[in-house]
Amino acid sequence: MKTIITHATVLTVNEHDEVIRDGAVAFEGDKLTYVGPTPADVSGYDEVIDAKGKYVLPGLINTHGHVGMSLLRGYADDLPLQQWLQDKMWPLEAQFTGEHVKWGTYLSIIEMIRTGTTTFVDMYDHMDEVAKAVTESGMRARLCRGMIGLCSEEERQQKLREATAFAQNWHNQADGRITVMMSPHAPYTCPPEFISQIVEKAVELDLPIHIHMSETRFEVEQNVKDYGVRPVAHLENLGVFNRPTLVAHAVHLTDEEIEILAKYDVKVSHNIISNLKLASGVAPLPKLLAGGVSVSLGTDSTASNNNLNLFEEMKLAAILHKGVNYDPVAIPAETALRLATRYGADGVFQADTLGSLEVGKQADLIILDANQAHYHPAHNPISHVVYAGNGRDVTDTIVAGRFIMRNRELLTVDEEQVIHEANQMFATLKR
Repeated sequence: MKTIITHATVLTVNEHDEVIRDGAVAFEGDKLTYVGPTPADVSGYDEVIDAKGKYVLPGLINTHGHVGMSLLRGYADDLPLQQWLQDKMWPLEAQFTGEHVKWGTYLSIIEMIRTGTTTFVDMYDHMDEVAKAVTESGMRARLCRGMIGLCSEEERQQKLREATAFAQNWHNQADGRITVMMSPHAPYTCPPEFISQIVEKAVELDLPIHIHMSETRFEVEQNVKDYGVRPVAHLENLGVFNRPTLVAHAVHLTDEEIEILAKYDVKVSHNIISNLKLASGVAPLPKLLAGGVSVSLGTDSTASNNNLNLFEEMKLAAILHKGVNYDPVAIPAETALRLATRYGADGVFQADTLGSLEVGKQADLIILDANQAHYHPAHNPISHVVYAGNGRDVTDTIVAGRFIMRNRELLTVDEEQVIHEANQMFATLKR
């Protein structure tokens, strides 16, 4: 089926950040076939959608999270990270079954669809349930079975077997919408030999690695105490960066460490709201970008955010770094939008197929209702999306050429059932 969306303001996020007023985007199957001015003749299309007064832009890409944790949204707010993890999160997560993760995942997926995210990265347990939810919902995801190594050797090997089986079963499934990474949780939660084993398995399976790194001062200091080096050098020594690698957080970095990340083309997921809420600090985003490091945006989980609205991440990434660096051009709106789209595609190792509206790329796009006061006067559409827009302005979400939300109606997930089941599952947890 050939579909064309016409008379829209199209934010391509291509190499030149081109904005096409009275533009059109067409797709057939799962590929974009036209991006440009609205054609005079659209008779060759099966479906013509008039989007006058609306914005069309690439689907947003969330490069770090734990979607099953949405069951814990608001449960233990306003605590330091280690206390939050060890005293609140981990005891409840230890009770999670596949059913808990299933309904937590669907709850997160609804929120992402409604706020314009089309691709997400997830690191968690019970990942078969996450993959099934991605398949059914029509979303796109890069998934990994997270492995915490604070356990017996037998348990560690069991986790590695599970991660391997998950990768073998799900990589490139759901018509290519699901891809997989190998994921040691963090340097401070995984013994060095366990990380090395995971790296070996990533080499064998030809998969990237995803890991938390340098999120807090505590983590960095503990790494020096335990291993004599900071996390970046530690992971470099263990050969992690010899694989394509996406690290989450990277808050506490030296200039030398930024150079190391750039040298190995390590991707960084900047989780600005989660890091601020947990008082972990502020990652040096302008320095990372200036140093040639590929940076994208992640929400982390709703237990530490407390939502999955990437529009909030975009705006805060743009304005907070201006303030802390006393530089009003530190992160321009164009850069903030790239962080959530084009750079996000690089972060999930799919820059050739995702992240911008260009012919031949995947038809992952969203439509915003710009017929609202906060989008006018329409001086600069990119600025409006970043500084004035909100995820709730999204009316349509399309992944691989398929509408999964149309005119704000979810087409692949039963929202009422999911909310009911999620609350029922939380009630089963002992607190």
